[in-house]
Amino acid sequence: MAKIFLSYSHADETYCDMLQKHLAALRHQGLIDTWHDRRIKAGDEFENSIDQQLNEAEIILLLVSSDFIASRYCYEIEMQRALERHDSGEARVIPIILRPCDWHDTPFGKLLAAPKDGKPVKSWPDIDEAFLDVVRQIKVVLSDLGGKAKPTLPVSANPSDGAAPIVDRARSANLTVRKDFTEADKDDYLESAFTFMAAFFENSLSELEDRNPQLSTRFRRIDANHFTAVIYKEGEAVSRCKITLGGMFGRSIGYSYNDQVGDNSFNENLSVETDDQHLFLRSLGMAMHVGNGERNLTEEGAAELYWSLLIQPLQ
Repeated sequence: MAKIFLSYSHADETYCDMLQKHLAALRHQGLIDTWHDRRIKAGDEFENSIDQQLNEAEIILLLVSSDFIASRYCYEIEMQRALERHDSGEARVIPIILRPCDWHDTPFGKLLAAPKDGKPVKSWPDIDEAFLDVVRQIKVVLSDLGGKAKPTLPVSANPSDGAAPIVDRARSANLTVRKDFTEADKDDYLESAFTFMAAFFENSLSELEDRNPQLSTRFRRIDANHFTAVIYKEGEAVSRCKITLGGMFGRSIGYSYNDQVGDNSFNENLSVETDDQHLFLRSLGMAMHVGNGERNLTEEGAAELYWSLLIQPLQ
């Protein structure tokens, strides 16, 4: 059984919980045991507990974000010790990029990061797919470790030295508590997604025009709830859209292929959904090449979905 240490900022606890769920199959198979500081029990010395687990782990996962880098304890203590053990061959360190941040020039920037190509988990259209890719990379490391992983012993191997036996507390890995999201939470998430989408479209149109001299584009922010986009090829419009916050279904983001259409006409729609831990966006699946309700879309995933509808006539 390989011991895995999770180093993360508490600002990213939601992501840590999600990763724990995706690692559950490996735990059930007895291949890994995961540890993070929420396992410290009352009365334990905080730093001593962390030092012990960090020094015993075969795999150390750095859950990277701007909050992780800004955390003195994560960055200067846990990360530095992790890299010392990695460089000496005592452990394997895997940076897991959770959110976009300036990590390439950090001391762990030399390491191969997960998910694939170091693309932040939050930037994947589907967060579950991002964590599945992370798990696959962890399984590769487990395979490399092979028989080198030390067994987890319930009692210290040498109790005769007079020290009290070290017992690994029996505990469940099922400690996640359901989160309740308010209407305000959902409204905030939807407005944030719309604001992100508007910036995403404006930047993408500008880059598309820069890369393709035969194309010109137009982005128009009508007001806080509407924007339009048009792509022209040699002066002729080849694709248009209007994206609306609200409209026929109220709390949703609607897409229309017509940039002049009213708010109650659309060809695709995104609404806010929740599971027991997270907010995400889900499409109705009305557009031609959209599946029957694409699930668990992040803000970037939703923006990519609508961008694909706009650029499809050029592809």
